[in-house]
Amino acid sequence: MNTTKKNADVRARRELLLSLLGPLPSREGAVRATLVDRQVRDGYRMERLVLDLNGIEPVPAIFVAPADAPPDKPLPTVLYNHSHGGRYEVGKAEMLAPHTYDQNLAYAIDLTRRGWAALAIDHWAFGERRGRTEGEIFKEFLWRGQVMWGMMVHDSLRAIDYLVSRPDVDASRLGTVGMSMGSTMAWWAAALDERLRVTVDLCCLTEFEDLLAVQGADYHGVYYYVPALLNHFTCAEINAMIAPRPHLGLAGEYDRLTPMAGLRKIDAHLRKIYRAAGAPNAWKLSLHATGHVQTAAMRQETMAFLERHL
Repeated sequence: MNTTKKNADVRARRELLLSLLGPLPSREGAVRATLVDRQVRDGYRMERLVLDLNGIEPVPAIFVAPADAPPDKPLPTVLYNHSHGGRYEVGKAEMLAPHTYDQNLAYAIDLTRRGWAALAIDHWAFGERRGRTEGEIFKEFLWRGQVMWGMMVHDSLRAIDYLVSRPDVDASRLGTVGMSMGSTMAWWAAALDERLRVTVDLCCLTEFEDLLAVQGADYHGVYYYVPALLNHFTCAEINAMIAPRPHLGLAGEYDRLTPMAGLRKIDAHLRKIYRAAGAPNAWKLSLHATGHVQTAAMRQETMAFLERHL
């Protein structure tokens, strides 16, 4: 298959995937941002922001960068995707103070020490956007013919639109990382948006049919489920749209959310895709003898991968 046709096929698949996310708000125009406050802490400067990403409700966000970085110097930047864990009160603040299944060093510190910037947003029902339950939001969207996960992904894509508008962000050096629900967001966002040049997902790369085979559908909240998705895509096929961009998947061998049979299928498919794309070393699945946890070794591997490719 020639390159032109291959690219056209990927674009068509990407459009199909996006269409399954239901009717979404417009992405036209610049993202409006309101600065709430600015402070310096732990060696980095932090901006608390409110972003207009969807035209429905404001989205609180946190942007961090090295404290000594000039405000107009473009920096490599990471879109940090927060996890779920039933901790609706946390949201974006997870980047500042890690979850119990994360490492002790906050990503805000770990990333900015390396000279990078990062953005985290509160997703629907989390952090400063809590007040309605996940179930309430899911049901309202269902009634309106919308998809909760689609609205969450939309906010992430608009967050990228915002990042590339900032003078202190290097739009050619964007990456994304996340744990658990944040892992799923990382590979969905990267599959749909080529501006994300590097992807690291931790503990939620899940082949859908294999999750069903172990009766694992209840391991995820209702936000996770997209109508008719399985009629068109496997998890491996969604992740294949990230190729040939660098992608690291990390998983625990005892993690119930990522059945090993499914991980092997994803790995085999992506190895084939990346070889065909001429980038056999740009994809890696790294397995660790743990459960739904980010170990010290996993954090080290995450940062080394970002340093190599970002």
